[in-house]
Amino acid sequence: MKTVLVVNGPNMNTLGWRETGVYGAMTLEQIERNVIAAGEALGLSVRCFQSNHEGAIIDEIHRARGTADGIVMNPGAFTHYSYAIRDAIAAVALPAIEVHLSNVYKREPFRHVSVTAPVMLGVVAGLGPIGYELALQALAAHLANEG
Repeated sequence: MKTVLVVNGPNMNTLGWRETGVYGAMTLEQIERNVIAAGEALGLSVRCFQSNHEGAIIDEIHRARGTADGIVMNPGAFTHYSYAIRDAIAAVALPAIEVHLSNVYKREPFRHVSVTAPVMLGVVAGLGPIGYELALQALAAHLANEG
């Protein structure tokens, strides 16, 4: 069974009460339950991780090398400036898909730039929590075609 690491960055633990007009009312725990269930339906094992700390996220990405087959990641605000997370994704050489709950292109100009996207297989943005499941489906298809 293939394993996918789902990584959520800073402030994702506040989902459900933080800017619900932008991010929706679903909590991170609910999103993770849905992604785990979607993974099971696809024959994938899903492991979830969230941190507000850049170094902890980098350490978890490094741990994925040898323990996961792919990554689904919402880097949060790190999307726009964390070259260290970008480099960690590139270093582990696992297929990764970036997810954003909101449509970053309808928001402030600084959100239009992703320094992590160039090392991702693809990006899903603006579709709310289902974006995680769509990313997981795309990753499952990619992994099936690899092997």
